[in-house]
Amino acid sequence: MTIHWCGTGLSAIPGLRRLIEAGHPVTVWNRTIEKARDAVGDLTEDVRTFDIADLGAAVEAGDVVVSMLPGDWHVRLAELAISKGAHFVSSSYIAPEMQALDGASKDAGVALVNEVGLDPGIDHVMAHELMADYRASAAFDAKNTVSFTSYCGGVPKHTNAFRYKFSWSPLGVLKALRSPSRSIRAHSVLDVARPWDAISSYDAPLPTPETFEVYPNRDSLPFMAEYGFEQDWPVKEFVRGTLRLNGWTNAWADVFTEIETLEGDAGEARLKEMSGQFWDEHAYDEGEPDRVVLFVGLKVEKDGVPVWHKTYTMDAWGDARGTAMARLVSVPLSLAVEAVINHEIKPGMSAAPKDAKLVARWMENVDRLAQHLEIVDHLA
Repeated sequence: MTIHWCGTGLSAIPGLRRLIEAGHPVTVWNRTIEKARDAVGDLTEDVRTFDIADLGAAVEAGDVVVSMLPGDWHVRLAELAISKGAHFVSSSYIAPEMQALDGASKDAGVALVNEVGLDPGIDHVMAHELMADYRASAAFDAKNTVSFTSYCGGVPKHTNAFRYKFSWSPLGVLKALRSPSRSIRAHSVLDVARPWDAISSYDAPLPTPETFEVYPNRDSLPFMAEYGFEQDWPVKEFVRGTLRLNGWTNAWADVFTEIETLEGDAGEARLKEMSGQFWDEHAYDEGEPDRVVLFVGLKVEKDGVPVWHKTYTMDAWGDARGTAMARLVSVPLSLAVEAVINHEIKPGMSAAPKDAKLVARWMENVDRLAQHLEIVDHLA
């Protein structure tokens, strides 16, 4: 069994190094072999230039293919893995094209595991644990009104006028600002064309109280079933969103205005130009600490009165181990790889685990990765 780890970008290294240091047989594939050697050359000599034909020739039944490449590679690598009788793992959202491979992966007896990074990933695990806790509590009643929020953000540890810093290409952030979202607010579906049309304030339950700006992203509704919400439950609020420092909306007002005007090929070219400019002006300096904050909350009301309300609270920042973002994306991914190797994840498509044993293992590791992790009981 060999782990074929494809991509050694900034967010990949801690998890990759963890697997190699644990003694797993790992072949590292990267487009620029020198960068891969700089990242893990002190641990392994099995570093190869990424080429899908060469990868296909190397993969054998029972192997694990890990994609930390750009999103447009995931489905191709998953299809290759299935054809070889190998498993596939990535940290990215499950695209419809990936979901369509569920049947083929089950027929081949291999696991396709996605959404096992930070967001999506750790947020899912927190949601599963909160839901299990609530269902096991005396407060559980299918007639209760339920509200769920999950807010995650990478923000600078030391604030700046731009209220943000980039740890990788800004292009993804800029493209996300053009994406619509769907969530539930005040018992109704809320469709939003652009994030800045739904900015709200969030009071984070940190040891030192702090307020952030938040907005919904993507389509939150499919995750209701993923987290175990029943169709007949009264749901007051359900939103998965992005968190930013206070003042971000004002600092980015000109960016929002320009993005609204961009269309077609010229618009895409301008986005790439903006991305390059932002990277030059607002990338993290060498050794500058980043920060990752994540809050996953479940609030339950009976006749308008809260009867159960807990929030998973995480605060992490860059330190001697490297960036918080890289740790929190790639180490959970490496845990998923090990779970696949140990046959703890069934064949077919899956996201971050619901199994209580795996959830506990994930959170034990997150506790070591973050400087602050706790479950806040708001009614205690």
